[in-house]
Amino acid sequence: MVAGKPERPEVVQAPFLTVAEVAERMRVSKMTVYRLVHSGQLPAVRFGRSFRVQRNAVDDLIESARYEVG
Repeated sequence: MVAGKPERPEVVQAPFLTVAEVAERMRVSKMTVYRLVHSGQLPAVRFGRSFRVQRNAVDDLIESARYEVG
């Protein structure tokens, strides 16, 4: 601790992802993410003009899209 300044707590990951972060994680375009949001396949919340998606919603969508051969 520096005199008069508290130590910084560990950085906590934000519970919400931006459309760009979701697109990067899923390796798709931002337009694909917008389509998933607007179709209701990917739940999102709107803050002003921006959409935010919960991390677990992205994980759930990826898990539900798994395809096993055989």
